[in-house]
Amino acid sequence: MAEKEEKKERLIVPREQYLTAGAHIGMAFKSAGMRKFIYKIRSNGLAVLNIGMLDKRIGCAAEMIARAKNPMIVCRKEIGWDAVSKFGEVTGTRVKTSRFMPGSLTNPSYEDYFEPDLLIIVDPLVDRQAMKEAVSSRVPIIGLADTSHDTAYLDLVIPCNNKGKKSLALVFWAIASEIKKKKGEQFDLKMEDFGWE
Repeated sequence: MAEKEEKKERLIVPREQYLTAGAHIGMAFKSAGMRKFIYKIRSNGLAVLNIGMLDKRIGCAAEMIARAKNPMIVCRKEIGWDAVSKFGEVTGTRVKTSRFMPGSLTNPSYEDYFEPDLLIIVDPLVDRQAMKEAVSSRVPIIGLADTSHDTAYLDLVIPCNNKGKKSLALVFWAIASEIKKKKGEQFDLKMEDFGWE
């Protein structure tokens, strides 16, 4: 029993907060690459993601982003704009919301050309142009992925509900918090600052 309590304390975010945010709710369709992150399948066919694995991947993502010199985050989905914008502001990560223009990572003559050393994407399907360019430029990719996503080109998968505003706010708040902790910097922001409503 004491061992279980000790494990709970090691979570970056309390289990209850993951559940409240719906970060663990997957979809009925499950891709081969996401099966290892599934905790169980509900009677209605929806997958439930493993919260322990999500928590661990948040820690890994924070480590990678803290070490990066020129990280970039891309989010075409409007539901994630608040979370990624605040994340960029807090961590110094370059942010691209709305449409990702082809050539942004591969065409040096393009006015908004940028050479990241790490790319973070919110949805492997919606943000596929950015992912494609990062792959061709050999830039490592961290991707938030739901149970239906193809993870073939992701170097680090963060298994979570990437369709919910609360879930995205929680994930980016947690990563930002861990980055600040690793750098020994103060972090007083709340999830509400990342778009939690």
